[in-house]
Amino acid sequence: MAKVTGIGGVFFKSTSDPKQLAAWYAKHLGMVLEDWGGALLKWPEDKAEDRGVTVWHVADKGSEWFSPSAASFMINYRVDDLEALLAQLREAGVTIVKGPETHENGSFAWILDPDGNKLELWQPSA
Repeated sequence: MAKVTGIGGVFFKSTSDPKQLAAWYAKHLGMVLEDWGGALLKWPEDKAEDRGVTVWHVADKGSEWFSPSAASFMINYRVDDLEALLAQLREAGVTIVKGPETHENGSFAWILDPDGNKLELWQPSA
């Protein structure tokens, strides 16, 4: 049987100015933007023990997991140093919703982008 082998991309609409939103991701989350406006995230650069696994999950329609965002999605971004990134984000005035928290899979924190989308930041266990 043919099957999915990974996440090929993450695409969403901006509720404001897409170029400004992309620039926010570049400035605050270190995404290197290509000439066409998006970023290429390469898992081989990830040094975590799992070597770059992407989690996929469907939440219940009544879930509050994505709150306070009204979006029907939440993107989890793997990061290399959650504590340092959170310090940078705090200094820049980015809204930190919760975290950091440490679980068996690593450390997590949740922030809001300028469009109000909740993002999960994850530093996998080494």
